[in-house]
Amino acid sequence: MRPLRETGRGLLGLVLPVACAACGADDVAWCGPCRSLLDGPPWRCEERAGRLDRMGTRPDVPAWALADAVGPVRSLVVSWKDRGRTDVTGDLVRALAAGARLLAPELTAAVAVCPTPARLLVVPVPSTAAARRRRGADLVALLAGGVAEALDDGPGRQERGSRARALVALRRRGGRDQVGLGRRARADNLAGRVRLARGLDPAELDGVPVLLVDDILTTGATAAQCQEVLARAGAVVIGLLVLASTPPPGAPSTLAPPPVAPGSRRFGAAAAGDLDRSHDLHSGTRARTVDSAPLRR
Repeated sequence: MRPLRETGRGLLGLVLPVACAACGADDVAWCGPCRSLLDGPPWRCEERAGRLDRMGTRPDVPAWALADAVGPVRSLVVSWKDRGRTDVTGDLVRALAAGARLLAPELTAAVAVCPTPARLLVVPVPSTAAARRRRGADLVALLAGGVAEALDDGPGRQERGSRARALVALRRRGGRDQVGLGRRARADNLAGRVRLARGLDPAELDGVPVLLVDDILTTGATAAQCQEVLARAGAVVIGLLVLASTPPPGAPSTLAPPPVAPGSRRFGAAAAGDLDRSHDLHSGTRARTVDSAPLRR
């Protein structure tokens, strides 16, 4: 079956040429070198997001990311969310799910001390209704579903029952795009706009541990608003898991450029310090167009 699938993809590529959503490499939706940028274990990133210090009475709520939101990683998320590259949705879901599995012991310990530790809720950070319509789906909710399934998997699942499930517990009403807004402006833009989902009984959240899931962590303003709303309902936010975290202005990136395969149309592997400026990992025009695009929520 695999050779048939590969043949089918090759024929489809002749009709509908595809390029890596991250770097623009030809004939692949997401190339191996760019995939490797999201392969590592999750690392703590809450200190980068100044607004997370306002997450209720728990300033120590941890946040984890798989990568820096720069260069090809940022291009990937922009392409996925705002350029119609939903063909990489399954891959991104699996990448974040793999990261969640590595966090399972730490999350299990956090859940155990919650008032209602029987089940972990995995809650997506909400997008506006307009954004969901534009993208054709609630993409972050799909990430949350994959994370919940990964955390609920394992031996004895059928005997013990479900321990983790995704729940769209929050909604967001209007507001401007967060693109280009500073820390304070982001918080002001979200004030009062994040609420519990319609029809959700707050009693369902009382004492229940919650893991928030999002695509990118920038200032933490959105996550802080989500935590505040959930805390008022009695939920306990034990952490935030994201695909990528935006480094503070002027901070060095930990991202190294992926290798360029011989014969690739990507020209010149940019030095790590140049990734934010040019991302010359493929056609220069395409790189600048994708990487300079605003990331919308």
